[in-house]
Amino acid sequence: MPNLTMVEAINLALKQEMKRDKNIIILGEDVGEDGGVFRVTDGLAKLYGNERVIDTPLAESGIVGVSIGMALLGLKPICEIQFEGFSFPALDQIINHASRYRNRSRGRFSCPLVVRCPIGGGIKALEHHSDSPEAYYIHTPGLKVVMPATPYDAKGLLISAIRDVDPVIFFEPKKVYRAIKQEVPEKEYLIPIGKANIVKEGKDVTLIAWGAAVKTCYEAVRHISDINVELIDLRTLKPLDTETIIKSVEKTGKVVIVQEAQRTLGLAAEIIARINEKALYSLQAPVERATGYDIIVPLPKNESNYLFNEQKIINAVEKVVRNAN
Repeated sequence: MPNLTMVEAINLALKQEMKRDKNIIILGEDVGEDGGVFRVTDGLAKLYGNERVIDTPLAESGIVGVSIGMALLGLKPICEIQFEGFSFPALDQIINHASRYRNRSRGRFSCPLVVRCPIGGGIKALEHHSDSPEAYYIHTPGLKVVMPATPYDAKGLLISAIRDVDPVIFFEPKKVYRAIKQEVPEKEYLIPIGKANIVKEGKDVTLIAWGAAVKTCYEAVRHISDINVELIDLRTLKPLDTETIIKSVEKTGKVVIVQEAQRTLGLAAEIIARINEKALYSLQAPVERATGYDIIVPLPKNESNYLFNEQKIINAVEKVVRNAN
């Protein structure tokens, strides 16, 4: 079983799914000859030709709009947006059209496409290259939103996204694109959309994270010897696996949520609301959030002051334990 990075695992999933299904089309800026800005689609044009791996103009709205047309006509488009900040020109197509076709047609049609997009900071990039806009897409009815944290999950979740009958936004945390190597089976496997993963079981505190934050949380937990932390990787942001979260909260009574995105109106706030609705009397202390700040992600010199780190996570865990009644 090969040890792969997330880039390699996603590439493998794309390669195998394109072999399985001749209706799959990949399109985006530089995805063909160059293999994408992060080389995720490297080699696919040579294998499957320029008719199935299509280099597009720099026009995100056009990339997604064409993909919607392909999906409605029976193809399976997988479009790549080079960076999360460049997805905003395509919001009209994603929110007003792709997400609505099932409802608009009263179930007669669906729009089975995947929008792949690197997300988040941690690589000291320029403005528009380090944001975490997942909340826009989570808020949109008709979309599924996935964000793997490991190479193994990336392959299994991407295959599930490709085979889904509805549009899926597939965010790939660029900070861990090559930061983790993991055994990834070459054979086919699927990880179901909508099911979280308990990375580490514990009994004292529930620590919830997604994307690149999972790796940082795992490393932080290794330095906490006197608190037994249960770490949950959401994997899918929508639909959210509320059942796994609530069961853990009922067990531990204390919760910390780690979110790279800005604090206000982020997914962490929605998770807290669901905990309050379903497990309020299990809480022994207010839920703690370790999040980004309500500012634009700073340029490289100050990026590390914006992003969470192991110590910030440890501080949040220790605070929630101190506040427990």
